[in-house]
Amino acid sequence: MPSLNRPTRIGMIVPSSNTCLEPQTYRILGDRQDVTIHSTRIPVTRIALDDSSDKQFDASVMRAAAGLLATANVDVIAWNGTSGSWLGADHDQAIVREITEATGIPATTSTLAYLAAFAAFGTERIGLFTPYTSDVNDAVISSYEREGIKTVDHRHLDLSDNESFARVTDEEMLPASLELAESRPDALVYLCTNLYGANITAEVEARTGVPVLDSVAVTLWHALKLAGAPLLDPKWGRLLG
Repeated sequence: MPSLNRPTRIGMIVPSSNTCLEPQTYRILGDRQDVTIHSTRIPVTRIALDDSSDKQFDASVMRAAAGLLATANVDVIAWNGTSGSWLGADHDQAIVREITEATGIPATTSTLAYLAAFAAFGTERIGLFTPYTSDVNDAVISSYEREGIKTVDHRHLDLSDNESFARVTDEEMLPASLELAESRPDALVYLCTNLYGANITAEVEARTGVPVLDSVAVTLWHALKLAGAPLLDPKWGRLLG
C-alpha cells in the first residue's frame, strides 16, 4: 500500500512499439492527482504464433523490467500486454510469480486483469475484437475456453506489426463492434493494449447495452484494485465507474 503522503504509483511494463497505452492511460486518469504511472519498455515489435514472437514475452525479460520499476518504489507492477491471452493464463501467472518473488511487489498482467474482470462481472460469453491475424484469434479463443470463457463471435484485422495497431481508427472499429454486440455476449472485448478501444467504449455500451472491456482500461482497473486505489470515471465504460 502507498504511504499517506504520496500518490499511488503504478509501474507498467510496456511493449516497445506500443504508442497507445501510456497516453490513453493518462487520458483515462484525467486530472487524478492520487495516482501516477511509471513505465519501462521491453522489445516487442510483432504478434504471431512462432518462437521469435513468443520469446518477446519470456519471464526473464519481465523480471528484469520489473526490477527497474521496483527502484521507483511502485505499489503494483503490470505487464501491460495481452500475450497471455494466446500463450495461456499459466504463462502470465508464472510472470507474476517471477515479478513478485524478485521485487516483493504485487503484480498483474492484462490477461489476468481480464480474467479478474470476467469473474467480478460474471462474464461467461464474449464478443472478441482484435487487430491480430486469424490464427492468433483462434489461439485466444481456445485459451479463454480453457478458462471457462466462450467466444460467441469475433473479428480480427489481420495485422501483425505491433506499431500498426495504434493506427486503427474509431471508424474502423465501430461497425464491427456493433455487429459483435448483436450476438448479445455478456461483454465485448477489445483485446490489445495498443488499440484505442476505450475511445468508443461508452458509445458502444450506450448504443447496444453490452458492457465493453478495453485492454488498457482493464489493466488499469486491476492495477488500481491491487493497489487499493479508488476507481475512475464511468465515461470510460461501466468497468471503471
